Amino acid sequence: MSDMLLIINPGSTSTKIGVFEGERELFQETLRHSSEEIEKYETIFDQIDFRKDIIINILKEKNFDLKTLSAVVGRGGMLKPMESGTYKVNDTMIEDLKIGIQGQHASNLGGILANKIAGELNIPSFIVDPVVVDELEEVARISGVPELPRVSKFHALNQKAVAKRYSKESGVKYSDLNLIVVHMGGGVSVGAHRNGRVIDVNNALDGEGPFSPERAGTVPVGELIRMCYSGKHSEKEIYGKIVGKGGYVAYLNTNDARDVLKLAEEGNKKAILCLDAFIYQVSKSVGEMSTVLHGKIDGIILTGGIAYSEKVVSELKKRIGWIGEIIVYPGEDELLALAQGALRVLTGEEEAREYK
Repeated sequence: MSDMLLIINPGSTSTKIGVFEGERELFQETLRHSSEEIEKYETIFDQIDFRKDIIINILKEKNFDLKTLSAVVGRGGMLKPMESGTYKVNDTMIEDLKIGIQGQHASNLGGILANKIAGELNIPSFIVDPVVVDELEEVARISGVPELPRVSKFHALNQKAVAKRYSKESGVKYSDLNLIVVHMGGGVSVGAHRNGRVIDVNNALDGEGPFSPERAGTVPVGELIRMCYSGKHSEKEIYGKIVGKGGYVAYLNTNDARDVLKLAEEGNKKAILCLDAFIYQVSKSVGEMSTVLHGKIDGIILTGGIAYSEKVVSELKKRIGWIGEIIVYPGEDELLALAQGALRVLTGEEEAREYK
């Protein structure tokens, strides 16, 4: 019998869980939380028992025996910069997740919830490839302003998962490949993977790189500074223009790429221009990363929800197909990616890393 895993992926107003037997998903549930429920809690950490009880209750409703679990895996949060891999949750990690050492985010609850449930069962708890995975080369950190080094915050979980999937399917070790991975979802991250490490990538969390459904992307810095000091906007409002209310939201009042595609198909000129600009900017970022890899590209992987769009994929192929072979893995199966990370440790393929 394969290892049985409980996977926990917390969002701001939901908690997605899944139960896996090996890589086979037995079931998954998205547990929705109303704004009234969430607003009762002063901090994200205060939500722990509330979310844990909901998880346990739904498992009981499904008559699932928690004692059959081999491990519990949580989505990694805003921890210190770290190497890619699967990490066993320890006290140092729990403390950093509690205080939000790099910011408060619902994903910080993943490791804490996993540890709390696993601790009661006397089994291990893990996190896998959080957004703060940092494998940048030193030259990639230089921004031009010493006080503002470039940082690595991106869709590490999905980028690593699809890179390893391609490695397995192509029969070439991940550590022997040069790949460009393009994650296209609410945010966009374009990573240069060389020999198993993401040596350069845009800070997708803070909106750097191509614009996206709800990120502004890299914007004109001078104009941004003048906007900040105009006296018309608070810091929160400015950040909202970059993250959350930028991109498609700002131009078309929707963060759903499907809406933009539909409007474009109907002939909406603004939607057509925004879609073209999105493809244009993503293509430029791929070209940029191709220079990081000296033009030696084994494959360009398109992934994330927007990769389901035949229109976007076909237009990207026209612009970047000359750089390398295009591979499309649409969507982002985060629950499976988390399960696979834990299985690599439980089966002895990898060693669990220690968070310090």
